[in-house]
Amino acid sequence: MRRTLRGRRPATAATTVAALAAASALLLTGCTSDPLADQFREGSGKNYIAGDGSISEYAAADRGEPIEFAGETVEGDAFDSADTLGDVTVVNFWYAGCAPCRVESPILEEVSQGYADDDADVAFVGVNVRDQAGTAASFEKEYGVTYPSILDVESGEAQLAFAGPVPPAAVPTTIVLDREGRVAARVLGQLTEASILESLVDRVLDEQA
Repeated sequence: MRRTLRGRRPATAATTVAALAAASALLLTGCTSDPLADQFREGSGKNYIAGDGSISEYAAADRGEPIEFAGETVEGDAFDSADTLGDVTVVNFWYAGCAPCRVESPILEEVSQGYADDDADVAFVGVNVRDQAGTAASFEKEYGVTYPSILDVESGEAQLAFAGPVPPAAVPTTIVLDREGRVAARVLGQLTEASILESLVDRVLDEQA
C-alpha cells in the first residue's frame, strides 16, 4: 500500500540510454513548491494527507528493491550508497540555478546538522543534476552545505537509479531511503519546513529501530 500525504533497470545499452534521457528530462522539468506542513503535522491517524502528490510515503512491504547509486562528489571523493546501508539516507536532487533549491538548502543543512548532533543513524547526500564541480562548490560554500553531493550531470547514473521505482519528477526532489536502501518517502518539489523532513525521517527511524 502507498500512503499519500500530498499525492507517489535497465536492459540493453540502447534502452539504458533512452531511459537515462527520459529520467533526465523528468528531473529537469522545473521546480515545484506546494507545502502542506500544517496538515502533515496534524496527524489524523489515517496515515495519509489528501493532495496532489507533493509528499508521499511508501509502506515497508511496497518499497521494492534497494536503490544502488554511486558517483564522484563535488570535492572529488567517491560516494557509494553501500556505505550508508544501515542508516536512514536523505537524498536531495538539486542544481545551483534552481531557485527553490537555494531556498530549501538551509533547511536541509539544518536537518542534517540536527541528526549529526543527536548522533542518529541518518546520512545526507545530494545529487547535482546539472552543474560542474566549480559551480556546485560555490553553491555549497555560499549556503554552508556540509554534506556531500554527487556530480551526476555527465553520467546521469544516480538519476537513472531512481527513475524506475520512484522517479524524481522535478528538481528539487528529496527522497528518504530506509536502512535497507529502499525508498520510504519522497518530497516532490521544494522542502518548505524542517519539521516535514524530520517527521518523515523519524518515522523511518522508528519503524526499524
